[in-house]
Amino acid sequence: MKKNIAALSVVLVLLLGLLAPAALADTTNVEVAPGYDYTRFKDDRITLNVYNWGEYISTGTDGESLDVNGAFEKLTGIKVNYTMFDTNEAMYAKLKSGGANYDVIIPSDYMIGKMIAEDMLAELNFANIPNYSMIGESYKSQAYDPDNRYSVPYTWGYVGIIYNTTMVDDVVDSWDILWDENYSGDILMFDNSRDAVGIALKKLGKSLNPANDADVDLAMAELAAQKPLVQAYVMDQIFDKMEGGEAALAPYYAGDAIQMIAENPDLAFAVPKEGTNYFVDAMCVPVDSANKEAAEMYINFLCETQVAMENSLFIGYSTPQIMAEAAMPEEVKDDPIAYPPESVLQNTETFTVLPQELNDHMDKAWGDMRSSSSSEGGIGWVIPVVLVAILLVVVLVVVIGKQRKARNDY
Repeated sequence: MKKNIAALSVVLVLLLGLLAPAALADTTNVEVAPGYDYTRFKDDRITLNVYNWGEYISTGTDGESLDVNGAFEKLTGIKVNYTMFDTNEAMYAKLKSGGANYDVIIPSDYMIGKMIAEDMLAELNFANIPNYSMIGESYKSQAYDPDNRYSVPYTWGYVGIIYNTTMVDDVVDSWDILWDENYSGDILMFDNSRDAVGIALKKLGKSLNPANDADVDLAMAELAAQKPLVQAYVMDQIFDKMEGGEAALAPYYAGDAIQMIAENPDLAFAVPKEGTNYFVDAMCVPVDSANKEAAEMYINFLCETQVAMENSLFIGYSTPQIMAEAAMPEEVKDDPIAYPPESVLQNTETFTVLPQELNDHMDKAWGDMRSSSSSEGGIGWVIPVVLVAILLVVVLVVVIGKQRKARNDY
């Protein structure tokens, strides 16, 4: 989809003109709604520290798409220091440790709920985020932020299985295929405990939210059984592996699947019949941000119709911004991966905030499973075989040496 950004951007500009010709004011790089002063911090030398997922914002690096952070900097005079994380848990650990201060973060729903409960997020001043009115009502008042005080939805999506059609002959419609020995060494798996445990529980016909330690232990038994078949546990590494035909099957997020399929047409995406995870990633301000109002300005900018549109097209994830969704080209709105039928969404479940004791048990069990002696990729036999081979070589050298010595003595 990234390769089509230029053509889609032209369509966007035309559609925006039709949808709201009097509601937009022109700027150098991007159309923004009028009446909002994006220049009020221009001379204050502010730097915003933004922490987001990898591959999760339009960068302009392809020479065709919008450089979102660059456009914001040019419009506002605010510098954006942009860094990335690959799991919610890594992001949480970094903030919890106090090792870094951020002004804007974009976690997933369940992690937002956890951070709210631990007083890690600031209440937002929505007077500084008027574009919040363009976020669809169905994405608001969610369980993780029921009163809409701490977060602004950025994207939404769900998890399925991406697979290489030249390497997979079976019908992909169940989580079971990720445990199929026929694909040993060609299976990738999530490298985070929450997604992996959720998939294992769904495979067993249970909720993806473990109710107790016993549920976690059941899931870990499944994941331990799968481990010899797994080529690698991945997050962002999945792009190179699936696009390059290095693996056959992997569970991953629908938005990223769209990107990978665009790069390799042999790839396809399926949603398992047992059900899957639906998620909303949302923009938040950590409680210790030193630039809260400027952070809220950045959030408002990401909710501008053109920005939300360009972001969605570039990263492949679906947008909760209603004007941006309405302006999408038909080929995008008709894409069953980006905007799946209601039958798919009805068979999804969101992650909930787990009690800390249960979360700790899951993290420890995951760490123990990952560090256990069973090797990834179905090659647990390699190390002992190599050791035996080395031992045989040593014995052979010793024997030959003794024979030579015996001949010399003779």
